[in-house]
Amino acid sequence: MKNLQRGMDLPQMLFSLLFIMVMTVACFWVVQPFILGFAWASMVVIATWPLMIKIQSWLWGRRSLAVIAMTLILILLFIIPIALLVNSLIDNSAPVIEWATSGHIQIPQLSWLHEIPLVGDKLYASYHKLIAGGGSALMTKVQPYIGQTTGFFVAQAGHFGRFMMHLGLMLLFSMLLYWRGEQAGNGIRHFAYRMSGRRGDAAVLLAAQAIRAVALGVVVTALVQGVLGGIGLAISGIPYATLLTVVMILFCLIQLGPLPVLIPAIIWLYWSGDTTWGTVLVIWSCVVGTLDNVLRPMLIRMGADLPMILILSGVIGGLLAFGMIGLFIGPVVLAVSYRLVAVWMHETPPPDEDPQDVVEELAEIESEPVEHHHS
Repeated sequence: MKNLQRGMDLPQMLFSLLFIMVMTVACFWVVQPFILGFAWASMVVIATWPLMIKIQSWLWGRRSLAVIAMTLILILLFIIPIALLVNSLIDNSAPVIEWATSGHIQIPQLSWLHEIPLVGDKLYASYHKLIAGGGSALMTKVQPYIGQTTGFFVAQAGHFGRFMMHLGLMLLFSMLLYWRGEQAGNGIRHFAYRMSGRRGDAAVLLAAQAIRAVALGVVVTALVQGVLGGIGLAISGIPYATLLTVVMILFCLIQLGPLPVLIPAIIWLYWSGDTTWGTVLVIWSCVVGTLDNVLRPMLIRMGADLPMILILSGVIGGLLAFGMIGLFIGPVVLAVSYRLVAVWMHETPPPDEDPQDVVEELAEIESEPVEHHHS
């Protein structure tokens, strides 16, 4: 009886649970400033770990030299370009915001409609009749929302100090994870195995695969396409090329590709009479626009193909939740969850019965009590 009471000591269980909850909240409170930087670093290290191992084999098996080399690679290829892009976005966004909020947005006159044979004059007259009937009033109502939307996206990039802090933390945590990557990975696997056995261990490995798939197949492809497209815009003489490069990277992240930016730039070049650079940009756009068909399958070697709606939701939701860093973290979170749920679902075979038979069987079960009552 004494042992039974000791085993069923409810106050002891409640106080133990309360203590664990308090310690968990306190730990979260302490590490909260570092969570985004650590998550970003984990994604970078998981995606580039095979490269680090290969570099280590080239450098006589010295981990310290491999960590230094990977740190330099991150600074040269990742941190400096992103910092320059964000800084240029902030510098170039001032005229865009001023234009969007100044109230000088005018409805285009579309005088070139006259040049269309047979129906041009009618189209021009109908268009201006539509404007006179309320188009200008509509533009006046839409004006504040254009300014608010533009201001929101620039405000996300405007937290430059916080963004650079997370960038610095990402570099620091990446160095530590490169140095002790095996111990960190084994510790996470051990914790997952303690939580739910082999299924927990498999979940960690699947999560690593999903992170690598997003980081290489989505983020790297978007960065390469956006930067190459931006180089084409800058060489062709398109104004605000850096700002358009950031927009292109965003479009590539949400799987729309760089063409929604490149095609208007080509039209603008031809419209302004610069046909030579317009033709050059057409050829360059064909190369950049089809690059993802070659690059993405080459990068996603594990075949973790992800639905476009998942990437789109991850990018937009991540931007709203975490700011600029969310562009990278949002798709990863959804991809990991998607892979884990998909594996959990496929532990049992899908239903092979005809849906109509299932519906009829359910209808018979529902009608049985009624027939029994009538009898």
